Amino acid sequence: MESLLSNFASPIVLAFVLGIMAKLIKSDLEIPRPLYQSISIYLLLAIGLKGGVELSKTPFMEFLGPAAITVLLGVITPITAFLVLFYLGKFDIDNSAGIAAHYGSVSVVTFIAAIAYVEAAGGTPEGFLPTLVAILEIPGIIVALLIPLAFAKKKQSIKKATREVLTGSSIVLLVGGLIIGYLSGPVKFEAVEPFFVGGFQGALVIFLLELGMITAGRLRDLKKVGAFLLMFGIFVPILHGILAIWLGQIAGLSIAGSTVFAAMVSSGSYIAAPAAVRIALPKANPSLYLTASLGITFPFNIILGIPIYFIVAQWIGG
Repeated sequence: MESLLSNFASPIVLAFVLGIMAKLIKSDLEIPRPLYQSISIYLLLAIGLKGGVELSKTPFMEFLGPAAITVLLGVITPITAFLVLFYLGKFDIDNSAGIAAHYGSVSVVTFIAAIAYVEAAGGTPEGFLPTLVAILEIPGIIVALLIPLAFAKKKQSIKKATREVLTGSSIVLLVGGLIIGYLSGPVKFEAVEPFFVGGFQGALVIFLLELGMITAGRLRDLKKVGAFLLMFGIFVPILHGILAIWLGQIAGLSIAGSTVFAAMVSSGSYIAAPAAVRIALPKANPSLYLTASLGITFPFNIILGIPIYFIVAQWIGG
């Protein structure tokens, strides 16, 4: 309970709530798009750089287990999401696969918020976790986009969609930052550390303020998506998160690390996945997959999900 209450009082969550409230009261508050894009670039490059530096200090065998579990979950999560949507929710194949692609991928902002949460709680998550974000981003989307091929004989732009994911700005910045950080190492990183570490939390607060306003714009679509998708967007991520904690700790992740890992695995993408789904599954309804990932799962994870995963990680980890 203390973990839940402390999360409500964090600047990140409060900024997110402020963004939602600003839209609901029809305030003229607006973050200039160039500033929002600049902060996005800064955050992604910062976590890539810090992850690369930590990866350069991490023994390969220590990283191998979590990496293997990440690939496994990148396959499992879109399949379980599809089965729930298709067989229980009675969604059609394209919409089931389109939504599943978002839940097989990862929300980088949820990952960043989880890092901030566990560090504020005194935890030290493994430094190589940004590498796992890059690993998780790709297989989940590809698996979900391949699922319809098992049900229908039709051509899909899988190659084009895969290229869209691999060359997307989030992957380029994350992977590029990881490589730069890895090659630079901790000594050379010290020259830019004050900028990329010192200003990180402040930039994140502004970023969450903007995402709160974007999320508020999706709240009106909740009436359209129905009760089933609302429940799906909460309970399926929780199940994925608990599975990630259990497997993550088996693979050697700490309580803090498995909490962040659970936030990654349980999150729904709203950057890379929509671009790929738009190409490969043009019949999938954007109102369904964007409202589910951005309007339901994202705010749930930011406000309640991350502290819940932290509590479960502590319980499983003893």
